[in-house]
Amino acid sequence: MTQHAALGVAVIGTGRMGADHVRRITGVVSGARVSAVVDIDAGRAKGLADGIDGCTAYTDPATALAADDVDAVIIASPGPAHEAALLTALEHDLPVLCEKPLTPDAASALRVLEAELRLGHRRVQVGFMRHYDAEYLKLKSLLDSGELGRPLMLHNRHRNADVLPYFTEQMLINDSVVHEMDAARWLLGQEITAVTVLKPRPSGNAPAGLSDPQFVVMETDGGVLVDVEIYANCRFGYQVQAEAVCENGTARIGEAHGMLVNSAGRWGGSVARDFVERFAEAYDREVQAWVDATLRGEVTGPGCWDGYAAAAVCEAGVRAQAEGRRTEVGLIERPALYR
Repeated sequence: MTQHAALGVAVIGTGRMGADHVRRITGVVSGARVSAVVDIDAGRAKGLADGIDGCTAYTDPATALAADDVDAVIIASPGPAHEAALLTALEHDLPVLCEKPLTPDAASALRVLEAELRLGHRRVQVGFMRHYDAEYLKLKSLLDSGELGRPLMLHNRHRNADVLPYFTEQMLINDSVVHEMDAARWLLGQEITAVTVLKPRPSGNAPAGLSDPQFVVMETDGGVLVDVEIYANCRFGYQVQAEAVCENGTARIGEAHGMLVNSAGRWGGSVARDFVERFAEAYDREVQAWVDATLRGEVTGPGCWDGYAAAAVCEAGVRAQAEGRRTEVGLIERPALYR
């Protein structure tokens, strides 16, 4: 640890998520400060760094991670750049909070996992923020308590107002359903073993060439069926919902948020515009928990195994989507470090 009282954090990537993390560490989270920002756009990095005392702008992640005032790193760059940054951070034995995906495919995720295994201790937390959402935490606690008996099915709805024209069918899995894949593994404490993707007739709101919505069915090694309605162009807003069906009852989250208004012969509330708004508190809680654990010398939350497992399930999902058939998930045996 450096001489600074607060944890010196390098933020790699200063796009939407990276800039939001810079804002979060600077103005919301306690115990940390932004000591470096990294972006291939030198002007953008400098613009952010200039507004923060003691912060240096870099264009090269390796140079930033070798700096004396960097104690930990948040990786918020595009997914294809994650592996190199993660491997460099692990070479320096630096704690990492890596936005999902850990890496874009299972093979590269496995290389990162193996690098962490060589260290002999965990260093990486993956930014699956639903683990820190108040409603998901309540559902997890209820399922773990056994009060409702064993889970049998988990229904999920993931709706987005719209997507940009370049959004592809594969991104429905890799960028959207990946969150339900991870959340299901976490909520149930089980691994996903197979994926099937079904496609109804596409909405006229979807960009040309995008079959949207889709219906994803997953099987777990504990015998639970998990389904996800992914609807990326629903038009009305961003909505994430989940319902666990158990032996002795059900539990549902995501039905409504905030104030309910009755006015002019109508009633209703608001729907979040996007994931940043819906999970704002979860992101704050996630980063604070990461800082607190790092200052204690610990690593908590979803890690390399979860990032690797999610990548493997995504690969099976993309194959199932393209081939129209049930596709099994291939995972290595879970190493003892992650049990």
